[in-house]
Amino acid sequence: MDSIHNWRFLILNSPLIADFHKPVLLQESLRYLNLSAHGVYVDATLGGGGHAEAILQAEPTVRVVGIDADDDAVREAGERLRPYGDRATVVQENFRDLASVLERSGIRPVNGILLDLGVSSYQLDRSNKGFSYRFEAPLDMRMGPGAVTTASALVNDTTERELADILFRYGEEKNARRIARTLCIQRAIEPIRTTTQLAQAAGRALPGPHRNKSLSRIFQALRIAVNDEMNNLRAVLETGTQALMPGGRIVVIAYHSLEDRIVKDYFKEAAAVEIVDPNFPEHRTPKAAALRVVTRKPVLASDSETQSNPRARSAKLRVAEKTA
Repeated sequence: MDSIHNWRFLILNSPLIADFHKPVLLQESLRYLNLSAHGVYVDATLGGGGHAEAILQAEPTVRVVGIDADDDAVREAGERLRPYGDRATVVQENFRDLASVLERSGIRPVNGILLDLGVSSYQLDRSNKGFSYRFEAPLDMRMGPGAVTTASALVNDTTERELADILFRYGEEKNARRIARTLCIQRAIEPIRTTTQLAQAAGRALPGPHRNKSLSRIFQALRIAVNDEMNNLRAVLETGTQALMPGGRIVVIAYHSLEDRIVKDYFKEAAAVEIVDPNFPEHRTPKAAALRVVTRKPVLASDSETQSNPRARSAKLRVAEKTA
């Protein structure tokens, strides 16, 4: 455990530049993490450091390892957590690499892991990444250095069918085929390189009253595909479960159905005590459960929180506990 003192701590040397979102379901997260004295907790989606700081304040002897792929988040959180000294560790990595981060730090197992999924309000509003159709920006959408492609490459280089599949699978957009066809027609005339070009081209295929909702789904789908978010989520749930000590908890906050479904299904599978062959349902193999589901139904934000923080409206919190 003491090797955590030697881990790198990143501090911003220039003025703060980020306005990250308010921590969602903060008190609920702290309660379900079940903080214990001298415990080690991982905030695998560090953002601006709001959840991590609350953990450090709630229990004065705990340590927090914060992970984020975004360089702005790392700088913001590094400055925010600097007063906590070697109790706070900030690492710039994709959370899919949780296992290697903990292995290098030498602190496995850990007492708890927090995942606050999706993108922050700051990331949506920043003009240089292209996450939102509301701002003119290059069509990039990479959340960190690990992404191997850009949204521009997906829009301009994939086949019409592949593009439609991305929009339908990750955006749940019912007009996916028509939008993909329209984009392919437009890119043959001129490459689609900016958020404005994408919004204008896609808008030609969208009905007026629902245009903005569809644009949000299009941008969400491309962002998820660029950053391989669904596979990364599955990976961190698996490695996170392995990293927990018995009785340790993993707390996950999801904001759309795709994420929440993955979390719900993973928790259910990990908590199962037998394996059922889908081809032969009568064949059942006993197995040890890796997790115990703590929240049978998702925990939702209170009315007062949703009024003060609109981002909390779609948040769903689920919790599972390591069994052995």
